Amino acid sequence: MVKKYIPLLDWLPKYSWKSLFVHDLVSGVSTGLVGTLQGLAFALLAAVPVGYGLYSSFFPILTYFFLGTSKHISVGPFPVVSLMVGSVVLSIAPDEKFAILGNATGLNKTIIDTVARDAARIAVSGTLSFLIGIIQLALGIFQIGFIVRYLADPLVGGFTTAAAFQVFVSQFKLVLNVPTQNYNGVLSIIYTIRDIFMNIRLTNIADLIAGLLTFVVCVVVKEINDRYKRIFRVPIPIEVIVTIVATGISYGVNLHAKYNAGIVATIPSGFIPPMTPDVSLFSQIGSSAFSIGIVAYAVAVSVGKVYATKHNYEVDGNQEFIAFGISNLFGGAFSCFCATTALSRTAVQESTGGRTQIAGIISAGIVLIAIVALGRLLEPLQKSVLAAIVIANLKGMFWQVFDIPRLWKQNKWDSAIWVFTCIASIFLGLDSGLLAGLLFGLATILLRVQFPSCGALGNVPGTDIYKNVKEYKNLIEPEGVKIIRHTSGMFYGNIDGFKNAIKSIVGFDPVKVYNKRTKALRKIQKLIKKGQLRSTKNGVISNTGTDNEGFEPDEDVEDPEQENNGAVQTKEVEIQVDWNSELPVKISVPKVSIHSIIFDFGQIHFIDVVAVRSLKVIFKELKRIDVEPYIAACEDGVLQKMGSCLFFDEIIKHDIFFLTVHDAVLHIENLRKFYDGHDPLLEKISLMQESKEPLEFTTIDPTDQELDAQEGALRSLAH
Repeated sequence: MVKKYIPLLDWLPKYSWKSLFVHDLVSGVSTGLVGTLQGLAFALLAAVPVGYGLYSSFFPILTYFFLGTSKHISVGPFPVVSLMVGSVVLSIAPDEKFAILGNATGLNKTIIDTVARDAARIAVSGTLSFLIGIIQLALGIFQIGFIVRYLADPLVGGFTTAAAFQVFVSQFKLVLNVPTQNYNGVLSIIYTIRDIFMNIRLTNIADLIAGLLTFVVCVVVKEINDRYKRIFRVPIPIEVIVTIVATGISYGVNLHAKYNAGIVATIPSGFIPPMTPDVSLFSQIGSSAFSIGIVAYAVAVSVGKVYATKHNYEVDGNQEFIAFGISNLFGGAFSCFCATTALSRTAVQESTGGRTQIAGIISAGIVLIAIVALGRLLEPLQKSVLAAIVIANLKGMFWQVFDIPRLWKQNKWDSAIWVFTCIASIFLGLDSGLLAGLLFGLATILLRVQFPSCGALGNVPGTDIYKNVKEYKNLIEPEGVKIIRHTSGMFYGNIDGFKNAIKSIVGFDPVKVYNKRTKALRKIQKLIKKGQLRSTKNGVISNTGTDNEGFEPDEDVEDPEQENNGAVQTKEVEIQVDWNSELPVKISVPKVSIHSIIFDFGQIHFIDVVAVRSLKVIFKELKRIDVEPYIAACEDGVLQKMGSCLFFDEIIKHDIFFLTVHDAVLHIENLRKFYDGHDPLLEKISLMQESKEPLEFTTIDPTDQELDAQEGALRSLAH
């Protein structure tokens, strides 16, 4: 039990220092150098002083080393999560809140109290991280790791691409070093872009050149690393090299003094004391903390599972919730912002030979050196260089745009989720966009269940396999039999669609067929009464009439004499009517060319009481026109539900159920072989010539017979 919650106790005693440590050492040093620079850069996204990015790259690793189950992920800041943190920080501690009047030059001028502002933002980000830790820890303790299943890959892809665009805009203004206001919420990215172009004339050329050079060099060298990764034992740490060179140039030329370049300026040396979270902020940041915590967890676990699959081990989702929850609790106490993992940093840790989290703890040691000894050496570094490093790391997220055509071919719904989430996250903001994308994804599921596919099946010749006739060629449909497959659960929301699908597939409406036949029998009775129609000794009508034109609408109005005059008496004459032949009356009765329907229930996993009642009505309507319904491949739970909902009676019995579609087909074929000569399409009727009461035929009104499923349910509740 202890090993389950502290995985370190399980793998560390088995660790082979002789064979693995060298690999972890090389990987840890490489990852630590990259992590140091990314920590500084991602702090700009979180809207806190860059030195706190180093803390966020150090403290969470310490706890994850003991509690995490992934051997390869590099714990620390991630650009998307950092940007989400920054949006919360800026909404609670904007610049305008710290504006003061200054008169150092003899003129009253509004300036920003940067010391108070930065202190407030550090407190907000630390409190936010602490609350995220509480949420993640609670979800892990209560085993709610399944919640991330609702963050489907298309949703995450669209969301992270939108976040990459927002990251790009937020860092591009630092590359240009132009002033903009801080916006949050709906259309905030549009307002930021507007401010950038309105103030583009104020671009700092020194920052722009440094940023562009950094971006080009990083992109080119990263491409070389990817292309020749089999040759290079360790990838070129281009971010570290560029940072050292840029810091040296900035210090030597004194870019800040001569060209007013934006520099890091201050990086605290050593550690600061732990902080007490501001509990009063919990109500303001609660919803954001939940969404950030879920996104951070989803990113970390998805990346961890990729490498776990590659290296044949398992990542425990619930334990990861606990590990990151405690890591963020611990980090929040030391003023860190939310930790997860960065894709590029994890790729470096794995590709340089990292085998366990020993590499992670070594990378934390490299960051510790930067915190204690090297931090102040980076103070002349231009912010535009860090911003360009961030932008250069967005390539993978931007390249997700090319997933859209692939998704469109595979599943149009997934493609729609991707595009909708991306657009919503850009224009509504990341929090609202993620929620909108999640709701849209759930809505598509409801739509797919509400309007499932329902098709006719045919037999693959020489096999017992049945496939959709619209999707496969050379299939054979059994003569006189229709096989219908419904591809979703059956409930009150889609049962009416199922009825319509049956009518479309078989080519007739059972209720209309029955009513037309009843009307024709009335006409025949009238003709027999008047002596205008004779029957043979076999009872088959001998006179011929007009052609039966199938679905041609019947404009003939009922004879009021037939409706009102019930005094005509006739003797009993038993006859048969072939409803698919020419009739002796001018009524178009739809032809029914099938004698059986098999419903494939293999993909129906649940059914509700309204659907059972409607299905019972459908079966009785079919039987009334001599079409026998059957059910194949029905799950036990569905069969039990149908029984408990009184589906079976003296008309509908259990013998209509078969294990497979092929069994049902063979049963029907066997029945037809021993058919006794009574064609189901021949209707026996008795017309009374001298009876005391006239023969009555009942016409069924579809609007009365087939209640809308929901209306029927409401009526049943009302009784």
